[in-house]
Amino acid sequence: MEFNQSELTEQVAQTARDFAKQYILPHVMEWDEQQEFPVALFKEMGKLGLMGVLVPEAYGGAGLGYFEYSAIIQEIAQVCGSIGLSVAAHNSLCTNHILTFGTESQKMKYLPKLASAEFIGAWGLTEPNTGSDAGNMQTVALRDGNDWVINGTKCWITHGKSGDVAVVVCRTGEPGAKNNASVFIVERGMPGFSAGKKENKLGMRASETAEMIFDNCRISDVQRVGEVGEGFYQALKILDGGRISIAALSLGIAKGAYKAAVQYAKERHQFNQPIANFQGISFKLADMATEIAAAEMLINKACHLKMMGEKYTREAAMAKYYASEVAVKVATDAVQVFGGYGYTKDFPVEKFYRDAKLCTIGEGTSEIQKIVIAREILL
Repeated sequence: MEFNQSELTEQVAQTARDFAKQYILPHVMEWDEQQEFPVALFKEMGKLGLMGVLVPEAYGGAGLGYFEYSAIIQEIAQVCGSIGLSVAAHNSLCTNHILTFGTESQKMKYLPKLASAEFIGAWGLTEPNTGSDAGNMQTVALRDGNDWVINGTKCWITHGKSGDVAVVVCRTGEPGAKNNASVFIVERGMPGFSAGKKENKLGMRASETAEMIFDNCRISDVQRVGEVGEGFYQALKILDGGRISIAALSLGIAKGAYKAAVQYAKERHQFNQPIANFQGISFKLADMATEIAAAEMLINKACHLKMMGEKYTREAAMAKYYASEVAVKVATDAVQVFGGYGYTKDFPVEKFYRDAKLCTIGEGTSEIQKIVIAREILL
């Protein structure tokens, strides 16, 4: 495994770093406090290829790999976890689902618009009463001739209100039955498809999270992705890749909090010396640096296996589990390094602290990751 970034990865990371500094950093707290999802920003990212990172050039994308994708998410998340989350959800869930399982006509229709951010993408699996228990989902698609009629509600959906196109997993069989789900592409504006409640969240407040409601939403069978009944198979494959992106998001948040803590510890003086000189502070920084390095290694291994076309379910779950928990710990310790100032909105660590927690919940909780890892090692 190559431990050093390739020249291409470094160039891509620099592009994302420069963009984040110029276009995201000045507005971070404004967007956070107003819970504003800055759609125009994503249109600008689309021009740089940041919204179609994994999409081949033939479909209008950047045609990059997972190392570059991970680097982009990390760089953006070091400035704003909310924007990093939305970039991750758009790329690895909605867009990647169509890229991986869509027909050629579906790819030609949707991928260029998603890659340019003309369309913002959403991905719907979770429901109010069936989070991890997706086999008993209540959003149902019933076949009616050459159409499908969808009824139900999806919740905790990134871009559930502003998204232009959504990939939605629906139950097409009996509850709890094997192979009882199928996947459909639904466009905003289709009759019976609307947005519901927008969530008022602790963190990640500039990344829109809302319900998607289906009330006799009728769509053609050409909107079906893959075969009837293979919905969960598709979803699990997409979640594997999605876990790499949430691991990268977590790592970016951790790096941002760590860098802020190191800088502050060098600048803040007590007892006529920088607080970095005190063992209580320096040991915290040492722990942060070590845990960040370990998380990065796990992510790189998962990216390597993904790019080699090998199985990476266990490694993606390990990376997501460990990196997300590290993000929470590092952000917590960063607030402690700042002391009282860390509890104010004048410094960035309070936002890293709020944003980090979602990483241990979204795309499979830490507990679900442990289940996945245990299953893989006990095969």
